[in-house]
Amino acid sequence: MCSHQPPCPAADSADHDAARIMASHPEQGWSLLCNGVVIFDDTGELLPDSRAVEPRRPALV
Repeated sequence: MCSHQPPCPAADSADHDAARIMASHPEQGWSLLCNGVVIFDDTGELLPDSRAVEPRRPALV
């Protein structure tokens, strides 16, 4: 999907959420990244292969 330089990290790489935002829908709470990952405001993610990543919530102190 990525046509700019340097290319965004692949959807299966550890830093996949560092990709550029291609479409943002803050009123709905999600954004589409250049590598096909959908990120949600609660830090959950949906990967292009349909796997879901649970939200990463900060630890309570």
